[in-house]
Amino acid sequence: MMKARSRKRQGVFITFEGVEGSGKSTHIALLASYLREKRRAVCLTREPGGTKLGERLRHLILDLQYSEMDPKTELFLYLASRVQHLAELIRPALVEGKIVLCDRFTDATLAYQGYGRALKAAAIRPIVNYAAQGIRPDLTFLLDVAVQEGLRRLHGRGLPNRLDAEAVHFHETVRKGYLALAHREPKRFRVISTQGKIGTVQAKIRESILHYGLL
Repeated sequence: MMKARSRKRQGVFITFEGVEGSGKSTHIALLASYLREKRRAVCLTREPGGTKLGERLRHLILDLQYSEMDPKTELFLYLASRVQHLAELIRPALVEGKIVLCDRFTDATLAYQGYGRALKAAAIRPIVNYAAQGIRPDLTFLLDVAVQEGLRRLHGRGLPNRLDAEAVHFHETVRKGYLALAHREPKRFRVISTQGKIGTVQAKIRESILHYGLL
């Protein structure tokens, strides 16, 4: 079982992480539907985004025309979106006792900007933690897929965004970063391969929710 949540946080915070094309959007939506069928109050959100300001920042971060964006600029835009997201949506939802399902959170920053952009962990961890304001996921699903397969899945999704368009090596490094983070915190992470059928993968996710005693 995981550690008891703070008395100020009555809700449950579950995050979904993974490289591009890993199936996060599909599986987080399926889990939200399942939980709502169980009469649970669910807040489904994403990063960057989740708020009016966050969605504007998301557009800036992912727009291909900003291909020369400095990695530190990218980092601070992500963190700015997160601070607003926590203040406006995530923290209030947790206080209200909701199950918050978030597509990406702090682990994405460490994987993409820390590993992918090669920003030193010792430098970015303190500011990532500061922006998170003490909020940590109760459970994190790392949906794992081979990078080439994930990128193949993106072809039917429309025009690539700035991260989609990065070189394969970048995505491979991000994946390695995610797996390293999961190895570091095995009690919080549940690594699930999405190479199989959607129904099989979703069943594993639902089993984990019950296993961790979060419902």
